[in-house]
Amino acid sequence: YASVECAERGIDPFEINLVVADPSRGAGAITLAATPAIKKLGVPSRGRIYEIPKDIEYIIAPPRMSLYMEYSAKIYSIMLKYISPDDIHVYSCDEAFLDVTTYISLYKKSAKQIAQMILNDILEETNITATVGIGTNLYLAKIALDITAKHSPDNMGFLDEGIYKQKLWHHQPLTDFWQIGPGTAMRLEMLGITDMYGIAH
Repeated sequence: YASVECAERGIDPFEINLVVADPSRGAGAITLAATPAIKKLGVPSRGRIYEIPKDIEYIIAPPRMSLYMEYSAKIYSIMLKYISPDDIHVYSCDEAFLDVTTYISLYKKSAKQIAQMILNDILEETNITATVGIGTNLYLAKIALDITAKHSPDNMGFLDEGIYKQKLWHHQPLTDFWQIGPGTAMRLEMLGITDMYGIAH
């Protein structure tokens, strides 16, 4: 949502502080999204307006769901230029899983090169910088997106089973991992489990 609002304004989400929230709901309004720039200052995507430090200057963009769906459809149409709909699983309005296994030989490119080709097209057509997680299965692709891609200069993360153990076996907090919420993390901690190594063993 924040990326779309920045694209519409012609501003850089990596440089400009912006949150998507309904200001008519007052200071208690939930921020539905936040740019990477303001996240770097410690402002989360799902906080409340009153929690944003007073010394941070930022833009409040009222949510425009129909516009976000238009962008989502546009990005999906870009994916279809490269990948069959049979190999695309739409997970949410801003995430999809693409099985590129058979396309590696078709395009004579690596999974990362195929991803870069699609990312470049998305940026050119929508002015949105997309992020990619690449993995040897759906779970690892999702974790690569959620944890490693966001810290990579090329906005891509890659995980296989070995790299997962090497880099994320002891990663904390557990809530960074897909499907592990605060309640689950708290119950695991009561059992002395604080990382993926503990869960696996």
